[in-house]
Amino acid sequence: MLEAQEHLKPWMPWAHETPTVEQSEGVARHMQAQFLQREHLGYYLHERGADGRPGRLIGGAGLHSPDWQVRRFELGYWIVPSHTGRGLVVEVVAALVRLGFEQLRARRLEIRTDSRNAASRAVAERCGFTLEGVLRRDALDVEGQPCDSCVYGMTDLADLRQPAR
Repeated sequence: MLEAQEHLKPWMPWAHETPTVEQSEGVARHMQAQFLQREHLGYYLHERGADGRPGRLIGGAGLHSPDWQVRRFELGYWIVPSHTGRGLVVEVVAALVRLGFEQLRARRLEIRTDSRNAASRAVAERCGFTLEGVLRRDALDVEGQPCDSCVYGMTDLADLRQPAR
């Protein structure tokens, strides 16, 4: 996680402080509770250990801000710099898209990202999400300054572009 901090600071407010072990455990428990309550379906990404078991934490992804009546979910993701450029996030997003449409019966999936976050935008586009618009000055960045958000949407599993293997 420490490896990811500098990489994520421009985009993620939580990356600005190094959590203690106790704080990290608290976050994990909170995420588990949110998962069980269907408020945030978050997943940790780990390297595969030599024994096949989960190894070092390398990222996170999930479906959040669910609207269960409309069946709309927002996707989010991050990865440590040492694992960028390998297509891992594209694979994870593709898996979340399949989960959303096939298991959760989503009608709409969204990715919202700071317009300056080229890497996040590229993931959305590689997976087949459509840029539906740029919301001008609709959010505050990590410095508290107004920023623009790109809104990508997908309404059908058939739009998913499968990652190259």
